[in-house]
Amino acid sequence: MPGSDPSHTLGILGFGHFGRALADLAATAGRPWLAADPAAPIPPEHRVPTGAELAARAGTLVLCVPVPALEPIVRDIRPRLTTGHLVLDVGSVKAWPAEVMGRLLGADIPWCATHPLFGPVSLSRGERPLRVVVCPNSQHPRSADLAAAFYGSLGCEVTRQPADDHDRHMAETHALAFFVAKAMLDIEAGRGSDIITPSFRAMAQTVDTVRGDAGHLFSLIQLGNPHAAGARARLLAALHAIDDELRDALTRGTDAGVHQIDPPS
Repeated sequence: MPGSDPSHTLGILGFGHFGRALADLAATAGRPWLAADPAAPIPPEHRVPTGAELAARAGTLVLCVPVPALEPIVRDIRPRLTTGHLVLDVGSVKAWPAEVMGRLLGADIPWCATHPLFGPVSLSRGERPLRVVVCPNSQHPRSADLAAAFYGSLGCEVTRQPADDHDRHMAETHALAFFVAKAMLDIEAGRGSDIITPSFRAMAQTVDTVRGDAGHLFSLIQLGNPHAAGARARLLAALHAIDDELRDALTRGTDAGVHQIDPPS
């Protein structure tokens, strides 16, 4: 955008589902934005041809790219970055991107690992508040404040959490939810039925989110989070234990000793 202040201009590197959603939030907030993506269509007035040029024209750079692609992209734009930039990622895992940015940007270029807990489907449903996790780092303590201010300007609520704590928490919530939802998709649970209970309807919404918001992220959520395997193992162990108890009760003709689902306190 001619005349835009580069320090205030948002640069979106990667214009897939989330990049477009971020651009919409920026536009609603009145923040100028530019974007670069070699494949995705971008409105001409907002498009720049390369990530390097985007870095030259925008002060805050949000890397809306798959986490496995983060390292080569950071290497590519690194020569154009200055101490006046703020580099953010939006990956669903945080220890991995934090390691990449810490190693390649170091103490020279301000950076912060972040995780917006929303996507195009949740935005289309009008779900609020929009929450974002910001992970402080010792190389750039002030970057967490800058990242929080940036997301706050877009109408988001910000929580601060160390990257490893984030991944541990997400393994017990995000990863397990998508693990169960993937299994339900694979067995076509509830398909073709008009009789849907409220409990299943809530689970079906998770399945729809897997399809729409982050189905393509399933492998990253499960394999890119160092704590996900342990969480899956605990879930599977619990499921097997419950199944064993039920089989035993069926054999004995009694439900004695079978755990119940405790009511809410």
